Amino acid sequence: MYFAALLARTEVGWEASDTDLDDVETLSDLTDLAREATTDDDTVLAYIEQEDTWFGIVRVDGEDDPRIYVSDAAAAARSSYGEMLLTDELLGRTPEDDDVLADLDLDGTEEGEPYREDQDDDTYDSGDPDGQAGAGPLGDGGLLADLGVGEGELRALRPGDALGEIAEVLGASEVLEAVR
Repeated sequence: MYFAALLARTEVGWEASDTDLDDVETLSDLTDLAREATTDDDTVLAYIEQEDTWFGIVRVDGEDDPRIYVSDAAAAARSSYGEMLLTDELLGRTPEDDDVLADLDLDGTEEGEPYREDQDDDTYDSGDPDGQAGAGPLGDGGLLADLGVGEGELRALRPGDALGEIAEVLGASEVLEAVR
């Protein structure tokens, strides 16, 4: 199950809307949807979350290129909406590369080793059972720094709680709750 929302900064504060991603197939489509959420060149945050597994934020400022952050690249790579955010540039690959995702050890497992889905405790598991760097956050961890959420704080957020905590820092909790 996915949840998606747009938070658009306006002259009077933040406006929130839940977002249907059925017609969104590419990052370009998502960026266009975000730009449509504001009449000016204000900041828009597109937020996508999959059931406490991973979340992604796309920040769109006017006509600038979108800035992307994904909380867990391995989990997002197994999701159709997550794959949309894992662009060639974000993954550090060139368009000539055929299937870098298949070659990358994003989930931290050895080849042929099954991915561990079980959780023994209530701590956030980034999807990397061995604690290796292959899984985990990817992208621009500083994309919300000027809004009050630094890179360290962003990386510490758990899927499921992240949007609410970000909205609280932005002063947009009430408008977000209205669309949840």
